[in-house]
Amino acid sequence: MERTSTSAEPADAADGAPAPADRGTAAPSAADTVESAGELATLARILPRLPRGLDTQLGPGDDAAVVAAPDGRFVVTTDLMVHGPDFRLAWSTPHDLGWKAAASNLADVAAMGARPTALVVALAVPPGTLVADLERLADGLREACAEMAPGCGVVGGDLSVSTTFTVAVTAFGDLGGRPPVRRDGARPGDVVAVSGALGRAARGLDLLFRLGVDHEGAPDADLAAALRERDPDVGWQLAPTPPIADGRLAATAGATAMLDLSDGLALDAARVARASGVVVDLDPARLGADPRVALGGGEDHSLFATFPPGTDLPGGFRPVGVVREAGGGAPRVTVGRRDLDEVGGWDPYRLWSGQAG
Repeated sequence: MERTSTSAEPADAADGAPAPADRGTAAPSAADTVESAGELATLARILPRLPRGLDTQLGPGDDAAVVAAPDGRFVVTTDLMVHGPDFRLAWSTPHDLGWKAAASNLADVAAMGARPTALVVALAVPPGTLVADLERLADGLREACAEMAPGCGVVGGDLSVSTTFTVAVTAFGDLGGRPPVRRDGARPGDVVAVSGALGRAARGLDLLFRLGVDHEGAPDADLAAALRERDPDVGWQLAPTPPIADGRLAATAGATAMLDLSDGLALDAARVARASGVVVDLDPARLGADPRVALGGGEDHSLFATFPPGTDLPGGFRPVGVVREAGGGAPRVTVGRRDLDEVGGWDPYRLWSGQAG
């Protein structure tokens, strides 16, 4: 990624839209592809749809963006969504892709106790991709920011060509004068708590793989849409809405450790256990009707945190366990004080089948 702002002919930085290229002077058509429209005309249609952001001092239209850092520091994270291992175009709408790309990165910022301030979005798409689809992706980004992180803007990115549809997002956040909430602060006696869904995205994905395919096993858009109408967990898989604001509430309430649940409760809780040198003991009675799905399912992007005993849990946080001393054993996750046979969770190198669709 060479560029932090997508434009070769910037116009007024106040509106962030580039001057249209020669090929962009004709009235836009729903049939335009990125190949037929060209890069500049495509960007001229995408950029005005993106949110500017309250902390943006210079948005798209120059070689780099300028974003205020009121705290003097900022948190930064990045995440890739690749067609195949991370999403299926037959199941996800372009709006879903924009929404989910925002949600997954906003959750990482929130898990540090920060307020999301800016996103940088890079797209690599096949030349036959409709410009209208990228407009809908931009709408998803804008609406996700408005819903989950008001004031967060898209300040730039890049657009390129690829045979594989890829969305790369870098997110920034402001700590507001507080220290970051890291993974290594959990202490024996702390309450383990979660804000957000547990296992919903995994249940939705299971439905898509079992029922959202045609007779040859290929992803089917019509079947996926019908499933989505019938079961909200399918919608949660395709476009989750994690509790972003609860990250700051947790930091203010004194959370000792925190992370977002992207790869499954058991795997992500094990990361806190290892970093903190403790045992994270989960209560099976608090993991929902199917603890197995809650433990192994990923992509809810809920917030997992530990709090000192006696803390009034903020926002939507609810207790799901307790932190215990590791003693002479290794840091690990237990369920009802019993070791897990397998932590599970998502590993793209180990679990992706190689299929797309």
